[in-house]
Amino acid sequence: MAKSVMELILQLAAILLLSKLFGLFMRKLGLPEVVGSVFAGLILGNAIWGLFLPETNFIFPIKESDNLALFSKIGVLLILFKAGLETDVNQIKSLGIKALLVAMGGVLLPLGLGFLLGLVMLPDQTWHTWLFIGTIMTATSVGITVETLKSLGKYNTKIGSIITSAAIIDDVLGMIVLTVVMSIEGGAEDQNAVLKLINPHAYPIITILWMFVFFIVAIAFGYLIVKFFNHINKVKPNVHRVPIYSLVICFLYAYVAEEVFGVADITGAYIGGAILSLCHNTAIYADKKLDVGSYTFFTPVFFAYIGIQISFQSFTANVIIISVLFVIIAILGKIVGCGGVALLTGENLKDSTRVGVGMIARGEVALAVTTTGISAGLIANEYISMTVLLVLVSSILAPILLKALYKGEEAHPPVAEAEGNYE
Repeated sequence: MAKSVMELILQLAAILLLSKLFGLFMRKLGLPEVVGSVFAGLILGNAIWGLFLPETNFIFPIKESDNLALFSKIGVLLILFKAGLETDVNQIKSLGIKALLVAMGGVLLPLGLGFLLGLVMLPDQTWHTWLFIGTIMTATSVGITVETLKSLGKYNTKIGSIITSAAIIDDVLGMIVLTVVMSIEGGAEDQNAVLKLINPHAYPIITILWMFVFFIVAIAFGYLIVKFFNHINKVKPNVHRVPIYSLVICFLYAYVAEEVFGVADITGAYIGGAILSLCHNTAIYADKKLDVGSYTFFTPVFFAYIGIQISFQSFTANVIIISVLFVIIAILGKIVGCGGVALLTGENLKDSTRVGVGMIARGEVALAVTTTGISAGLIANEYISMTVLLVLVSSILAPILLKALYKGEEAHPPVAEAEGNYE
């Protein structure tokens, strides 16, 4: 036991060090730091070393580490919880139907195209897998887009607001799609104890209806949670108990979602964060405090663990072809889906193209969805490479194309950077 604990400590030290070094390098290249963490996992895992030392699974014995898997699970829950905390309901309301329609275009078209890709390229798989490939494509991460818009002085413009609002709605719709796919995929043997009791024959319609019960219960309890946190904020704002209570909400919603309602735990964590976002001051404070533990520890371990699980030995010509087609379709799906709807709702061609391009970037949510699907057996482990490739390519393309589309236009005063320097 003592030896395994010390091995874990060594593994964590290596992961954190390489994640930060590679992350800083990626930032210099204008890419998300999470890409650096994935590369750190590639270096530490068997993706590279396995090519030269086939008898050795890893540079040091991470193997199928339950401990790293546990830290990785906490990391992905915190990522989705923080995404929920950053949901701006007022911004969504201000743009109303247009942002909703743009988001729907960015979900439905990639979802359909991903399904067709799976149907054509993976004919031996079930339709659940084909649908899940489309589900991965629905995710949007506009962190790089926001930074680019800020640098161009276009963040607080109408187009900038449409992009950010639609991206938020995209995440909500994406979580719903993921929940539906996960709910109808499993058979009776894959259901939790509660679902087995109320749905012993695993009828999909009952599973889906039970999923909607989760959302009703989550919102009902959410009303009480909002009142509780608003009371704390009124009596003693910004006390240390706030982030602790917030973590309780994150983990309880994740647990109840998966173990009671058969909903993906990351959906529960996201909904918990979205409910807390209604307490604006609490959400800002909790997000800032949780960012320390999440950013410095759990998040790097999650993304590094993704890299650790990648093996180039499992790469085949089919995997490479599907990965390339997946990236092309996922990018075009957002440009056409979001940009097309923006055009139909009154924006000119250039602004509509900007909206579409602003929605192509993928990041941590897409990776989180992919790992959830792999754990559920919806897709083989080697196909995680296609999501990693999508994150990399879309993160490079989004700022390049946006800068080209805004070239020659006068910039508004740049938006001040958020407090904090994580270098």
